[in-house]
Amino acid sequence: MDLDSILKDLNPAMQLMVVMAALTVIPFVFMCMTSFLRFVIVFSILKTALGTQQVPPGMVIIGLAMILTFYTMSPVFGEMYQKGLKPYEKTGSIVLAMAEGSKPLKNFMMRQTRQSDVAFFVQTLNKKAPATPDDIGFWEVAPAYIISELKTSFEIGFIIFIPFIVIDLVVANVLLALGMMMLSPTIISLPFKLLVFIAVDGWGLIVHGLVQSFN
Repeated sequence: MDLDSILKDLNPAMQLMVVMAALTVIPFVFMCMTSFLRFVIVFSILKTALGTQQVPPGMVIIGLAMILTFYTMSPVFGEMYQKGLKPYEKTGSIVLAMAEGSKPLKNFMMRQTRQSDVAFFVQTLNKKAPATPDDIGFWEVAPAYIISELKTSFEIGFIIFIPFIVIDLVVANVLLALGMMMLSPTIISLPFKLLVFIAVDGWGLIVHGLVQSFN
C-alpha cells in the first residue's frame, strides 16, 4: 500500500490529530524552511558589523525579514495552496492535501540546497541514490537546506563585514599614530561606518541582493 492510500484511508479523527500536530510545527517551518533564515541571519550580522547596539531594534529586523520572506515566498505559498486544494476537493483528505501542498516547498528548498548536503542525509539513512528529485523525502531535504542556508548566510555576512573591519582598523591606526590610545576607536569609527553605509545606500543594496539571491 502506497503513502497516498494510507493518507486517504485515515479516519477524520486521526486526520484532525495530524493537522493539529502540523499546526504546532508551522512556526518552525517558517523560520527554518523558508527564505526567512537567510534574511534574519544576514541582517543580524549587518547590525553587528555596524556596531550599533540597539539600532535597528530586533523587532524591526525580524519584521523586515518576515515581510521579505512573504514577498519572496509568495509564488511558492500560492503553489502550495493550489497543490493542496485539488486533492482535498477530490478526496476530502486533509492529510493528503498537506502532503501534496508541501511539495512546492520541498522543490524550493532543493533549488537552494547544495547537492553534497542532500547526498549526506540520503546516504545516512542507508538509501540508494534516488532516480529523480521526487524520490527524495521532505525531511531529508529540510536539514540539508538549513545547513546550506547557514553557510550561504555566513558567506554573505563575511563579505558585508569586510569594509566595516577596514574602517575600524584605519581609525584605530590613526588614533594610535596620534597618541590617543585612551580613546575608544569605536566612538570615532561608528559615524564613519554609518556615513559610508548611507552613501552607498547599504540597505537597498543588501535587500536587493538578498531577494535576487534566491533561485
